[in-house]
Amino acid sequence: MLEREESEFYDAVIVGAGHSGLYMLHKLRGLGFSAIVLEAEDDIGGTWYRNRYPGLRCDVESVLYSYSFDEDLDQEWEWSERFPAQPEILDYLNHVADRFDLRRDIVLNSEITGATWDDDARAWTLRAVNGKSYRGRFCLMATGILSVPSMPSDELTGAFEGEWYHTANWPKDPVDFTGKRVGVIGTGSSAVQVIPRLAEQASHLYVFQRTPAFAIPANNYRLDDDYRAWWRENFRGVREKNRWGTIVGFGDTRMDDRYRVAPVPSALDATPEERRARYQMFWDMGGGQITIGYPDLIVNEDANRTLADFTEQKIDEIVSDPETADALKPRGFPVGTKRPCLEIGYYEAFNRDNVTLVDLRRDPLARTAEHGIETRSGACYALDALVFATGYDAVTGALVRMNIQGRRGTELAAKWAAGPVAYLGLMTADFPNLFMLLGPTSPSAFTNCISSIEQHVDWIADLLVTMRGDKQEVVEVTSDAEEAWSRHAAELVGQTLFPKANSWYMGDNIPGKPRRMLIYVGGMASYREKCNAVAAAGYEGFVFSGPTAVVSS
Repeated sequence: MLEREESEFYDAVIVGAGHSGLYMLHKLRGLGFSAIVLEAEDDIGGTWYRNRYPGLRCDVESVLYSYSFDEDLDQEWEWSERFPAQPEILDYLNHVADRFDLRRDIVLNSEITGATWDDDARAWTLRAVNGKSYRGRFCLMATGILSVPSMPSDELTGAFEGEWYHTANWPKDPVDFTGKRVGVIGTGSSAVQVIPRLAEQASHLYVFQRTPAFAIPANNYRLDDDYRAWWRENFRGVREKNRWGTIVGFGDTRMDDRYRVAPVPSALDATPEERRARYQMFWDMGGGQITIGYPDLIVNEDANRTLADFTEQKIDEIVSDPETADALKPRGFPVGTKRPCLEIGYYEAFNRDNVTLVDLRRDPLARTAEHGIETRSGACYALDALVFATGYDAVTGALVRMNIQGRRGTELAAKWAAGPVAYLGLMTADFPNLFMLLGPTSPSAFTNCISSIEQHVDWIADLLVTMRGDKQEVVEVTSDAEEAWSRHAAELVGQTLFPKANSWYMGDNIPGKPRRMLIYVGGMASYREKCNAVAAAGYEGFVFSGPTAVVSS
């Protein structure tokens, strides 16, 4: 990476060198815009660089969790597994960076400590932790939706004298737990992936569970030459179907209408035998698509209960100890209203002699002592190491920590103190020329994020090209537009079961974070249509202004 002069002025400053930032840079560069990427870490990859805990893999099929903007890239990269593991995803991103010569416009070790809009210069100034500043007409936040860990409190770590780790801050060098007594706190997606791997090493593994998750088999497998040949022949149609023919933008690549089209409109309209057969079909397929088994599973609590009953029966079939099986069953929230977890050997891990489930619903955690965990009943669990799988401050975490100041010194964190508002999830009023990739109330985590990223990047790039042609320098959204979008997004959420769960979707996992759905639930195809309609109407809800100031470089 080249050193850059602080006085240099860019058309666009991009924050983050993960999937979003890399494609944003490539797209803008190809359109003739000058751009630079500022990355906090010492290498590229974003979420897939920072996260490297054992067992980490994506829950979207590898051939879909990849860029579609270049057909040669689509053809030349060969994925090894159905669901890619973290090292392979990182290898892919490095390949992309090298193939398109992106590194020359990326500055590493440049965590942003502040971003300020200058009305007179009509530009953003970003300040990095290394003391350098960067200026640009547009600021594009590619900071990721799962980039800020929810760290344990000092009360949980301060007294403990052993090793402790967080899944989102895993050391670069492998950690050997052989012969050690290990405790895991958390049973969300990260924990479901890491627990089977830790169980293979630890002399004994204690899983401290407060809220069990719904875990669905991944049914992962190696991709063979026949599959790769099929993909090369069919990738265009598959990608188009997943952009426009699905709510979430992904699914089993060879899923046919038996899966996509439910035989009846409601799970309650099917007989118990028919429901079980359909759920079993999705269970065997793997990949977490079981929640689309019937159209009403996410809006009708009675219908959803039929799926919950099915998953509970599966836990009983897999976990040999009835008491442990019962403790692993999620209760108090519908299936799909928290992030469904893809598992590989998760439930089977609890059949091992060296794995103990500690149900914190029955016996809450009291404190972390010098040599382990104590629960309220007085039970003591001696540990050599603790692993915290406590998740992330999702979607908005990075943005509100960055000291972003817009018009009249308006602070983004203050504006969003009661909950984030953003028109189309892309921009927020009083912050001109500031775009958010996968921002709040965009589809983000409810879709294949790569498809959403490409849609965001392409749409923003089209907007910037339009502005350049019209000789406009500033774009901002109106308060009316963002409020109308927020109402629309909230109305859709109100028609679903999502508010019945305390989840990171709703911001519930972070103390003091406002409770508001962070993700647009209307689906990828509907969102694309809305964005296209906004553009076709002359970018309805956006306000443009032309040059009134000259910025020297």
